[in-house]
Amino acid sequence: MSEPVKLEVTDLVKHFPVRAGLLQRQVGAVRAVDGVSFKLRRGETLGVVGESGCGKSTVGRTVMKLLEPSAGRIVLGKADITSLGRQAMWPHRRNIQMVFQDPFSSLNPRMSAGDIVGEPIRNFGLAKGSEREQQVAALFDRVGLRPEAMRKYPHEFSGGQRQRLGIAKALAVNPEVIVADEPVSALDVSVQAQVLNLMIDLQEELRLAYLFISHDLAVMRHISHRIAVMYLGRIVELAPKEALFEQPLHPYTEALLSAAPVPNPRIKKQRIILQGDVPSPSKPPSGCHFHTRCPYAIARCKTEDPKLREIRPGHFAACIRREPGETQPALAPAQH
Repeated sequence: MSEPVKLEVTDLVKHFPVRAGLLQRQVGAVRAVDGVSFKLRRGETLGVVGESGCGKSTVGRTVMKLLEPSAGRIVLGKADITSLGRQAMWPHRRNIQMVFQDPFSSLNPRMSAGDIVGEPIRNFGLAKGSEREQQVAALFDRVGLRPEAMRKYPHEFSGGQRQRLGIAKALAVNPEVIVADEPVSALDVSVQAQVLNLMIDLQEELRLAYLFISHDLAVMRHISHRIAVMYLGRIVELAPKEALFEQPLHPYTEALLSAAPVPNPRIKKQRIILQGDVPSPSKPPSGCHFHTRCPYAIARCKTEDPKLREIRPGHFAACIRREPGETQPALAPAQH
């Protein structure tokens, strides 16, 4: 039996208004997230990957309700939290917590490490006094920090230790879903592996669901079960990790993978160089957003907006040149 769905996002949209002139009238909108849908099950990691500015962090912040969605639906557990205000959202915050990219800026420098990790426990009234202190000490131990370090301040910790503090704080209220926004990108490579392995161990132990946002494909390969590839505010491919790395179906995913370094220098990869720059999310191209840079684009791509469809079992792609049930490994380059 498959695990229960802990987070379901349907047609999520987040537009930021563009204002101009003396009266600051709205003259357009930045389509940061433009119709994103996915399900996240207990014990699963869904990785969200893409270039800077593709909307992946905005998805994380909108799902957390740090940003209000412009349209769409967010269901956490069995609760529809889409239109909940700040007060109504409060009880649900226990179920979804966030680990931020920069551990230093997300920790209060005036609070001791123990108080930082214990703050959510106090805010939700889960424990008081010595009981709270015991819980914080147990959390420190669980993330690989000495309980004696509870009296230290954030500046006394290394980058990796600060990220462990951030993880301990997120775990303090026993959430079911954790949104991790580039949690290891600010860390040294050796420390990255330690933090990722800690997150994997915690997931196995607590059956946590992770929405893991990163631009690093090597990190994604290490931690994700499924991967969603984003381009200009949309998911263009969604697949189990192995299928995505072995046989990508979308031309953008193919280009991303071709640019990723390979650990074995004997393996020679053909690098796909994309033409042009990423278009502005305030003025995305017509039809397929990727057609201006795609080596396989045909005339239809300029006018037809591709939907995310299941091409192979569990493997979805938004490309009109892919048909459900097809088995061909590669697309033929467009004839110009």
